[in-house]
Amino acid sequence: MKKEGEIRISSGCAISGIFCRDGRRIPGEAIRKSIAVMHSRSNGLGGGFAAYGIYPQYRDFFALHIFYDSQSSREETERFLDSHFDIINLSKIPTRPTPRIQDAPLIWRYFVQPLPHMLQDSQLDEDEYTSRAVIRINDSIEGSYVVSCGKDMGVFKAVGYPEDVADFYRIEEYEGYSWTAHGRYPTNTPGWWAGAHPFSLLDLTVAHNGEISSYDANRRAVEMYGYSCNLLTDTEVIAYMLDYLTRKQGLTLRECSEVIAAPFWSTISMKGEEERARLSYLRKMFSSFLVTGPFSILVGFRGGMMALNDRLKLRSLVAAEKGSTVYFSSEEAAIRIIEEDPDRIWAPRGGEAVIVTLGREAG
Repeated sequence: MKKEGEIRISSGCAISGIFCRDGRRIPGEAIRKSIAVMHSRSNGLGGGFAAYGIYPQYRDFFALHIFYDSQSSREETERFLDSHFDIINLSKIPTRPTPRIQDAPLIWRYFVQPLPHMLQDSQLDEDEYTSRAVIRINDSIEGSYVVSCGKDMGVFKAVGYPEDVADFYRIEEYEGYSWTAHGRYPTNTPGWWAGAHPFSLLDLTVAHNGEISSYDANRRAVEMYGYSCNLLTDTEVIAYMLDYLTRKQGLTLRECSEVIAAPFWSTISMKGEEERARLSYLRKMFSSFLVTGPFSILVGFRGGMMALNDRLKLRSLVAAEKGSTVYFSSEEAAIRIIEEDPDRIWAPRGGEAVIVTLGREAG
């Protein structure tokens, strides 16, 4: 795949999210309209979307979105999939010719479930079995990149401005209860198809505005637990850390926010005894998972979304509500273009996680 953006340029990036707490599924045109307002925060080297609730007819199967550099990498990957999964359906992901989207890889979609005898022999649950298979493909099959592998959700990304990426993937034809979007302005890493945001593992997706100065420490820590960071963009490590903390360590997302955007020790010292002990434990137990540097992130997961700033709020993040719908964005204008009169609009504090789930209020 073509890799660009080798020179260092000023930071930008844009994130936007829409979440319907009542489970109402809305077309992708709304998120396209929101992210397009922030066109100038991108530079055409990456754009993407994550959507949940888009595959109701296949909701019980893992949906694999895969980029291939060549027909041979596709054939090798499909041999691997055929020996580890029951492939329920496979097809090219529908796209349309879009002048500003060039050098597209082969883009395929597979709905799969682990082969029962392979799953039994592995002594793993289906999530761990699938995540290991995905990491193996990305790590060992040249020219093959699994960019999405959750249930009833998908990631759509490319090199290009996000509104062009939306047109390319025909985003308006999908309906979901949760949408996140990203417009990229890469600084230290190349702009290439698999390196665009959001990053995903199982049903977790991460779209990120900022720069992770702790990347090397975070990467070394997470790779100790079987993950492999090979997509040439620092944000990838956040998705793996969140997967490890939630799925393998059993932390809630709010506890995860207190790990990756942990309060300063001076702040912890002013808490009550029980809260001070809890926060101190998280900081000490998962010290290598603290993310330093400026960031604002949107984390999608099945049934919910989390928005989070770094502790010093060095990147912009705005939230709003209208009825049962919650909005997040880098700029207020990107919310008001799709909801002119929100019931409530606010800027979350640094390190303050805003978590929304189906049927529950923002908080």
